[in-house]
Amino acid sequence: MEIQSFSNLQLELLRVFSREIADEDVLAIRKMLASYFAEKAIKMADKTWDENGWKSTDTERLSQEHNRKSTTF
Repeated sequence: MEIQSFSNLQLELLRVFSREIADEDVLAIRKMLASYFAEKAIKMADKTWDENGWKSTDTERLSQEHNRKSTTF
């Protein structure tokens, strides 16, 4: 049986939210986290776009490619 440890983020969230949180607050926090990571992904995509010198005409070509790459944030 493999023992899994908590990530640094999980430990921090456990410390911060060691008391009962209202359901509406949980939903608001979930939305904030989703927005944060979505913004981070967009910035990474923009950086890649700029680094490769892609133009709007490359959008169709890129949408037809099937490249999958694991990325660690």
